[in-house]
Amino acid sequence: MKQVFKVLLACAMAVGLLGCIAAPIEMTPQTEQRLRAQPPIRFLLTFDDGPSASSFWNPTETVLDSLAINPLQPDIKAVFFVQTRATRAGNSEIGRAVMHRERDAGHILAFHTATPSHTNHRSLDAQELEQALTDGCADIAAITGAPPTLMRPPFWSYDKRTFAAYQQHGLHVLLTDLSANDGKIWGFNASPRRRSHMLRSMSEVRERIARGELPVVDGVIPVVVTFHDLNRYTARHTRRVRCVTVLSRLNCRGSGTGSGRTMPTENLFKVRGI
Repeated sequence: MKQVFKVLLACAMAVGLLGCIAAPIEMTPQTEQRLRAQPPIRFLLTFDDGPSASSFWNPTETVLDSLAINPLQPDIKAVFFVQTRATRAGNSEIGRAVMHRERDAGHILAFHTATPSHTNHRSLDAQELEQALTDGCADIAAITGAPPTLMRPPFWSYDKRTFAAYQQHGLHVLLTDLSANDGKIWGFNASPRRRSHMLRSMSEVRERIARGELPVVDGVIPVVVTFHDLNRYTARHTRRVRCVTVLSRLNCRGSGTGSGRTMPTENLFKVRGI
C-alpha cells in the first residue's frame, strides 16, 4: 500500500510541476532581425557530480559513450566537474578509472568538490575549505598532469570568503546559461518536465542573445549547458539531447558544437567565468 501511495504521490507531483512551467517566449520579428546580426552559437556541455562509482550500468560511462558516438556529431567534448573524494564518485577505483577515461578522450576535468559528500563550501570553516581545495586540485593534477583551472561550487553556492579561496588556488568559477535541473532524483527515474523546461529556458537564452547580453568568444557565442552525469535518466537520454535542434525550432540563428573539441581553457574564462 505504501508503494502505491508513493507512486500516486510522485505522479501528482509530476503533474503539478508540469503546470508550473511557462510556455516558451514567442518569437517576434524584432527578435528574429536582431538574431540575424549575431554570431553563430556553440553549446558548451558540462556535467556535474561525477564520476559514477557504480559497477552496474555506470551512467558516466554511458554519457561518455554517447558523446563519442551519437547521431548529431561524433566525438563531442565536454567539461566534467568532478567530486574527487566522494566514495560514490571519484574516491573509488571505478571513479578514478572513469576520470582517466575522460582525460584520455579529451574532455576537461574541472573541480566540483573534494569533501566526502556533496557539501556546501559555505558550511566549511577556513581550514576545511582549504583542505578540500588542496586535495581536489591535487587529485585532478594526478590524473591530468596539471591542476584544474575551472570550478563549479556544490549547489552553485559561494560567497566572498569561498570565492577568495577559489582565487587563491587559481580556480575560475563557471556557472551556466541552461540547466536540465536533473541534479535531484525524486524517487522515480523519469523527467516529465525536462522538455518543457528546456524549451522555456532556451527561449529565454535566445532573447538574451538577441539583446547582445552573452559574450562573443573566438567569433561565436558560447551557451553553457549543465547536466548531471550521475542521473541515469540523463545518461539514458544523452543521445537524444538535441539542444541544437530544439533551439533551431525556436528560430535562433547559428548552431553546433564546433569541431568536437572544447575551447582552450583560457577562453572558457571569457564565457561565464567569474
